[in-house]
Amino acid sequence: MTAARAMRGLDSGQLLLICAAGMLTVAGISHTAAGGPVDPQVAIGFGALIAVGELARLTMPGNREVAPISTAAAIGYALLLDVGGQPARQSALQVVAVMSVGMIAGALPHLAVGRPPRLDAIARRLLAGSLLAFAYRPLAGSLRSIAIDGNWWPALGVMAALVGLMLTADVVIAAMLRAEQVRTAFAVAVRDELRMAAPLGAAVAASGTLLALAAHSMNMTALLVFAAPLLVTQVAFRKYAGIRATYLQTVRALSRVTEVGGYVEPGHSRRVSMLSVAVGRELGMPEPQLLELEYAALMHDIGQLSLSDPIPGGATVLTDPVQAKRIAELGAEVIRKTGVLHGVAEIVRHQCDTVDHSPPMPSRVIKVANAYDDLVGGSPDRDRAAAALERLRLGVGTEYDPAVVEAMARVVDRLTGATRL
Repeated sequence: MTAARAMRGLDSGQLLLICAAGMLTVAGISHTAAGGPVDPQVAIGFGALIAVGELARLTMPGNREVAPISTAAAIGYALLLDVGGQPARQSALQVVAVMSVGMIAGALPHLAVGRPPRLDAIARRLLAGSLLAFAYRPLAGSLRSIAIDGNWWPALGVMAALVGLMLTADVVIAAMLRAEQVRTAFAVAVRDELRMAAPLGAAVAASGTLLALAAHSMNMTALLVFAAPLLVTQVAFRKYAGIRATYLQTVRALSRVTEVGGYVEPGHSRRVSMLSVAVGRELGMPEPQLLELEYAALMHDIGQLSLSDPIPGGATVLTDPVQAKRIAELGAEVIRKTGVLHGVAEIVRHQCDTVDHSPPMPSRVIKVANAYDDLVGGSPDRDRAAAALERLRLGVGTEYDPAVVEAMARVVDRLTGATRL
């Protein structure tokens, strides 16, 4: 049932990727089973490390599922020239089979406890490793012949070039999927992937390359030697991801204080946050800026806690501009006292500024999103949404940024259209 729900939530790009990975898996396993695996001990060793890596997968910021140990082991197996002086003779299809079996084995425990892996993420890892294997394995024999004479530079150059191409293809595929999922421009998605995922990908690729080279002199013990530091690194990344998730949960909890106290309507902060992030993506904001925007939007009304008499409905768009500005400044001071959210505090501080004061773009986005939700609330009525947008357009050029208002109109059109369907 869980797998069926996950499949229904996939878009066309994800389904195409999963189908391609599925066909590769069938081809690789069928070919290997028909002829028997070459060097089965080596295949089992690398397959086991891939399975361990999948078992220890983690989710990074931006809901990116990664498995550094699994990916490094797959790269290492694809790039093997020899193991302890014995030539590595596995075909590209056997590499695909070992990756597939290892990934499936590592995913089974997660499935057993109700935490299914993201099929598109597994498919991406398999496809990236397969591309490397099909490009490199036909060259492995020639490169080994050169390397055994002591000249490793040609092999290293080919490895680096093909791994670089693999990483580039992976970034492009990830950006295409993300652009469709979060409705952002492809160029923005590429930039976000390069900033957020490429550093980890480069480190994992380097580890996989070193693992393949170390197997020449260290035999299969190279797997154990390289698995330990990779595991430590993965634990560090897991802690980092956990801290980021806790941060967001804390901010969300704080944002609900105004709702529990009756200062704003229930769900107002969450709706403003969702609208702000959607508009930010529509405007092409990079992911780090979107994260700050989300934090600021969740806490944009926290200054209302200083009011002795709450504003009716918490609708700051209907109150005196001087009071709204004062609320924003008080909220910014509260956020600044955390000692770590200075950028968020500045966004909140300037959320009530008029366009001629040149507030930061995130502040302009929150101003429009807050005004829209103050006027519409959680209502899905298209006429009410159209009336609110018309009112916002009347303030374009003075109160509201015209580009932000038009981006909001496109977001609202999608949301109301989806609700109607």
